[in-house]
Amino acid sequence: MIHSILKNKGTRLFIILAGFFIANALIAEVIGVKIFSLEDTLGLPRANLHLFGSLFSFHLTAGVLLWPVVFIMTDIINEYYGPKGVKFLSYLAIALIGFSFIIYNAAMALKPSEYFSIGNGIDKPDNAFHGIFGQGLWIIIGSIIAFLISQLLDVIVFHRIKKITGEKNMWLRATGSTLVSQLIDSFVVLFIAFYIGKRIQPGQGDPWSFTQVMVTGTGNYIYKFVVAIVLTPVIYFVHNWIEKYLGHDTAARMKNVAMGKEME
Repeated sequence: MIHSILKNKGTRLFIILAGFFIANALIAEVIGVKIFSLEDTLGLPRANLHLFGSLFSFHLTAGVLLWPVVFIMTDIINEYYGPKGVKFLSYLAIALIGFSFIIYNAAMALKPSEYFSIGNGIDKPDNAFHGIFGQGLWIIIGSIIAFLISQLLDVIVFHRIKKITGEKNMWLRATGSTLVSQLIDSFVVLFIAFYIGKRIQPGQGDPWSFTQVMVTGTGNYIYKFVVAIVLTPVIYFVHNWIEKYLGHDTAARMKNVAMGKEME
């Protein structure tokens, strides 16, 4: 029974895409707690620009390394499995992110052994563990809400464009839907996690000002915008590989069904 299910190429492809999609979403959540300077990382001077009354710089969350990949995966899944496939994986990813948050907190509650240490010269090595996995509740809430809204928006924009253009201009529906959804994602998570959350839940650091949210969100979106454009050839590469793997007839049938689901 299992062998017959896995023998189906469409099923195997969905499992592969789903695994990669969820793994990237979970990893992005864990590493997203780190804020880094893009200019310092690349060894570039900071531009003397002002935005929203504040000095502008690219202060990005480390999650930007993977979130563009997640949204590309969304578009590929959307192409062959339709909105229902994307929504199913989005809800599953959200549930697993929530589950991981519970497990992280359970692990932090464990009394560390004298055998446990991270690095040299750390008086309380458990603090390093807490610093990585101890994301505040509002960071998780902000992440989940932003992820859900942006995913649903990506689905809508993707299929609206595809209904107009048909099978042509895949770059337009894939990149266009990503640019719209990433715009929402870039600001919603910061506003909920750092502007609202830090005011409701003290002890999680100083609350961000509205200017900080806007400046950081703008930097995140500019980065994601550029990466989405740069990764456009990757979408075509993956698409061509899938077409060869499934075969033209099977791929065409799956894409027609995906569009039919959208129009139900």
